[in-house]
Amino acid sequence: MLPVVPLYAVAMWLRNKLFDLKIFKSDKVSRPVVSVGNLTVGGSGKTPLVMYLADLFKKCGLEPGVVSRGYGRETSGYLLVADSTGAIRTPEESGDEIYQTAVECGVPAAVGEKRVEAAANLIKETGVKTIILDDAYQHRWIYRDVNLLIIAQRFLVDENPLRRSLFPTGNLREFFNGADRSDAVIINRKFTEKKDIPSKLIKHFSHKPVFHAYYEPLYFVDVKTGKHYDYKDFTGQKSLCVSGIANPFSFFSALEQLKIDTGNRLIFIDHKSYSGKEVEKMRKLFYSTNAYSVITTQKDAVKLVKFSRELDDIDIYYLKIRLRLDEEKKFEQFILNRLKATNPKKS
Repeated sequence: MLPVVPLYAVAMWLRNKLFDLKIFKSDKVSRPVVSVGNLTVGGSGKTPLVMYLADLFKKCGLEPGVVSRGYGRETSGYLLVADSTGAIRTPEESGDEIYQTAVECGVPAAVGEKRVEAAANLIKETGVKTIILDDAYQHRWIYRDVNLLIIAQRFLVDENPLRRSLFPTGNLREFFNGADRSDAVIINRKFTEKKDIPSKLIKHFSHKPVFHAYYEPLYFVDVKTGKHYDYKDFTGQKSLCVSGIANPFSFFSALEQLKIDTGNRLIFIDHKSYSGKEVEKMRKLFYSTNAYSVITTQKDAVKLVKFSRELDDIDIYYLKIRLRLDEEKKFEQFILNRLKATNPKKS
């Protein structure tokens, strides 16, 4: 894939240059916009941060709505996913992440390849007062008042430098200098310990406010009934761990820290669309390994709940987590103050 990298690099440089020169325009919508995105492909924690912001904005009376492309969905074009009454579409129609956000946070949400159109329609149809964009750092067609960049600590400290090269050889969507467009950087260590970032990388963020995020495990939820269980009840349990997310390392790491046996694993691709075939595979592996239960992610759970009848003889749970920040009060003050400001920001 190495020969493709220079072509991709030139295309990304040219595209960003055209935006910087205002040849390509970023259109505004009628409400403040906060964008969450990253520089890499794969899981960095964008959706947990979006959910954190949605809860914060609700608490502060900012009436948020969430807009996403709706990656992995079976539909196309603009689609209203949830209104003030709750979700009105399925995970398959809307995409797993936006559906999870809408249901969990109880906020209006919409999907659309054209984020300006999706945001404008969401404002018109639901009356939301603030727009949160999930995974829009490279989608510069829509103007944002606050541009948040979240990046996984594991990516920054990875000993394999090839992973920090441009896609498709590595995981970078664009060069590190793309961080210049951000208003703040969040380094997400997920379930691991905080580590020092190499100086040659942290220098790219030195001129920005930098915050540090991590995941806090809360409890397990029965996928079929919604009942909550203390995670301590699962200590020492031998489970079948099922994952269909971009980077399952943090999921397995979390379970291991909770002293759950993760030796039996069933890993699918990110945004996996489950069918009876996968459920049957899950059932066979569950019984052949003598597992006590199936443990999955919340992102997978929203798609597996429709198979409750097929899984009626199997206990299946997801681990409920939330994103926290070391500098929580400082971050909240920062983001709320930025929303109050009226000075124009970069796209």
